[in-house]
Amino acid sequence: MELNTGISKENREKIASGLSRLLADSYTLYLKTHNYHWNVTGPQFNTLHLMFEGQYTELATAVDEIAERIRALGIKAPGSYTEFAKITAIEEGDGDESAEEMIRQLAIGQETVVRTARAVFPDADAANDEPTADLLTQRMQLHEKNAWMLRSMLA
Repeated sequence: MELNTGISKENREKIASGLSRLLADSYTLYLKTHNYHWNVTGPQFNTLHLMFEGQYTELATAVDEIAERIRALGIKAPGSYTEFAKITAIEEGDGDESAEEMIRQLAIGQETVVRTARAVFPDADAANDEPTADLLTQRMQLHEKNAWMLRSMLA
C-alpha cells in the first residue's frame, strides 16, 4: 500500500535523509556518553557518572523516536555501526580522556546534534511536516540545554 500523508515521496526522502544523519549523530553520542560513563575517573566521578547516565538514557529513547519517525515517513532507517559511521559528524571517544576532556567532548557532541537537527528543520518546515518539525525542536532544545550544562562545568 502506498503512503499518502500529504508529503511527497521526494520530500519524505529528503527529510528522512536528514533524520538519518540525526539518528547517526544521536547514536554515536549515545555510545560516546555511555563509554565516558563507564570510564570517567577523578574527584568529579560521582557527579559525572550520574550526569552521563542521565544523558545516555535520554539518548537511548531519542534514537528510537528518530528511527520511528523515519519509518513513519516510509523510509528504511539506518541501524548499523557501519551505516552510522558513514554519516555521523561526531567523533568517537576512547574512554582514556581526562574527566575535563570528556565533558568538553560531550559538549561538542551535543552542539553537533543541535546543528544537525537545525539543518533538517527547513526541509521539514517546507514540506509542512509538523511531526518532524516538533521532533527536531524538542531535540534542539534538549541538546542545547545539555551543552550549556556541560560547558558550565568547564567555566
